[in-house]
Amino acid sequence: MFSPVESRRLYRQVADQIRLMIASGELAVGQRLPAERDLAEQLSVSRPTVREALIVLEVEGLVNIRMGSGIYVVRQHAANAAASDREPVEGPFELLQARAIIECAIAEEAAGCARPDGIALLDEALMRMSGGVNDASTVLAADRAFHTGIAAIVGNATLIRVTGEMFDMRMTPYFAKLASHFEGPTTWRSALDEHRAIRDAIAAGDAAGSKAAMRAHLTMSQKRFSESFGEEFSGEEKRDHKARAKRTRPNRARRRER
Repeated sequence: MFSPVESRRLYRQVADQIRLMIASGELAVGQRLPAERDLAEQLSVSRPTVREALIVLEVEGLVNIRMGSGIYVVRQHAANAAASDREPVEGPFELLQARAIIECAIAEEAAGCARPDGIALLDEALMRMSGGVNDASTVLAADRAFHTGIAAIVGNATLIRVTGEMFDMRMTPYFAKLASHFEGPTTWRSALDEHRAIRDAIAAGDAAGSKAAMRAHLTMSQKRFSESFGEEFSGEEKRDHKARAKRTRPNRARRRER
């Protein structure tokens, strides 16, 4: 049914393959796609790659991702034929990886030259973020101000611009759709705590700690976007899975006793 894909913007190739299968009727309207985990195995790609492909198809209106239920084909042809032409070159996970590489170095540098006025800007962003966790636009603006504020501490205009441009890349319909499934007040509060750890390390002049705190934050961001859609098991599959788990527990216990 599915065939492995070769390396080159894998998520786009995966999206292309599924899109063709939908257009040909091989995947019919109303049909539930295999679970994300199973798709990754059949296509010989990672789960984040499958996730990015599915988000592309959801933005195009071809599939509907129902958290806790599955991914369903909802139409045979894209609602907007030009949607794939506007598809970003970089996927969300690739962007987060790039941010981790660049912003960790910026945070490390900022710790060596932070002044009270720079820390005050970070505190202002944190205050706005704390008061806006229930409003996506408010919290995103404060999030952006925090990350660009760290670059401003370094005082390099190019780093400020690059940091802002990388953050703005998450404003695409594809990243926004991914975020809609996994971001909310709870995840924003977690991000706020991570931001405070970064701020404190920079204010203390702890270069290594600042770098580690930024890496931890952006790693957690990737993990939040990697949470399961909750569609691996449903109905009888879920009951069978629980039954198998119960049957295997005593065996594992006996092995430990030996």
